Amino acid sequence: MISNPTPPAPNPQPGTSQLTAPVPNPTHKALVLGGGSLKGAFQAGAAVALFESGFVPNHLYGISAGSLNATFMASEAARQQAATGAVDWPVVGKALIEFWIRNITKPEDVAVIRSRFRMGVSTIFSRFDGLLDNSPIQKIIRDNVDVDAIRTGPVTVKVGAVDIIGGDMLYADAHDPDFLDYLFASSSIPFLMPAVQIAGDHRRAFLDGGLREVAPLRVAIEDGADNIACIACHSKKIYNENFNYRNLLNLMDRVKDITVNQLVNNDIAWAQRYAEREHFHGRSLPLTIIRPTEPLHLDLMQFTSDDIGRLIVMGYQAGVDQLYPRKSNGVEQAQPATS
Repeated sequence: MISNPTPPAPNPQPGTSQLTAPVPNPTHKALVLGGGSLKGAFQAGAAVALFESGFVPNHLYGISAGSLNATFMASEAARQQAATGAVDWPVVGKALIEFWIRNITKPEDVAVIRSRFRMGVSTIFSRFDGLLDNSPIQKIIRDNVDVDAIRTGPVTVKVGAVDIIGGDMLYADAHDPDFLDYLFASSSIPFLMPAVQIAGDHRRAFLDGGLREVAPLRVAIEDGADNIACIACHSKKIYNENFNYRNLLNLMDRVKDITVNQLVNNDIAWAQRYAEREHFHGRSLPLTIIRPTEPLHLDLMQFTSDDIGRLIVMGYQAGVDQLYPRKSNGVEQAQPATS
C-alpha cells in the first residue's frame, strides 16, 4: 500500500521550499481516471478515442469508478499480453465498453436498497452499513478482474481510497495483498454504501477516494510521469438541474456531485499550473484533459442500458473533440500529448 496524505503539491525535499521536478522517464506515460460513480461509463468511450489517437499508457491511476476502469483495463492488457505477447490498446478500450454494456444495465447490477427495517435496527445499534448493499458490483469486479495477472502484466495500476478513521488518502497497487479491498473501498460511495474493512480489520475502514482527490494527477506526477492523459467525468461547471431534493438518495447524490465537481476542478487546475511551470523551466510535461463540456446526467436508482450507452458515446465524442480539434479551415490535427 502506498500512503499519500494529499498535500497540495508533490512532496518537497526536506529543508527546501521549492518543488523538485520528477526524474524524466521517456516511457512513463500515465492514464489518470477520475471518480464519477456510474458516470464512469463516459470514460470507456473516451478511452477508446484516446487509444485510437496513439496514446499507450504503462501506468494507470483511478479513483472511484476510475479505479474500476483502470483495474479492468490493466487486467485486459495482462490477458492480451499473455495470449499474444502484445497489447492492442484500442481493443482494451473496446473491451471496457463491452464490460459496461454487458454488466451495468440496471440499478440492481450495482447495488440494492436495504430494507427500512434493517436500516432502522442497524442505525439504532450503531451498526449502520450504508443505505445500499453494493455486493452486486463487488461480484462483477471479482468475476471480471484477474489481480494475479495484473501483477505480472505490462502496466501498473494504483487505486485511491480514504481511511475514514485516520483521514488519509492511500493508494494501493496490485501487489498489495488486499488490493481488491481497496478497489471496493474506492468505489464505495459515502453514506450510500458501507465502508470497507481492509482484510476484515474494523480498525482499517475505507471509503471512496473522491473524499480527498477525484482526479489522481498528483500521485502520477509524484511517480515521475512525463506524459499524462486524464479522463474526468465532471464538466467544469454544474448547471441548474431539476431533481427531487426531498428524496434522500437524490439529494445525497446531488450534494456529492457539487462537492466532487469542485474537487476535480482543483485537481486539474493544480496539475495544469504544475505543467506550465515545468514548461517555463524548460521541462516538458504534456497534459491532456478529456472531460464533458456539460454535466452528465444519470440517476443511480433509475437507469437503463441505453443510459450507459449514451454516456459511452458522449465520452468517445468528447475524446475526439479534444484530441482532434477542428481548425477554422476544417482540417483536424491530433494533440502532441498523445503521441
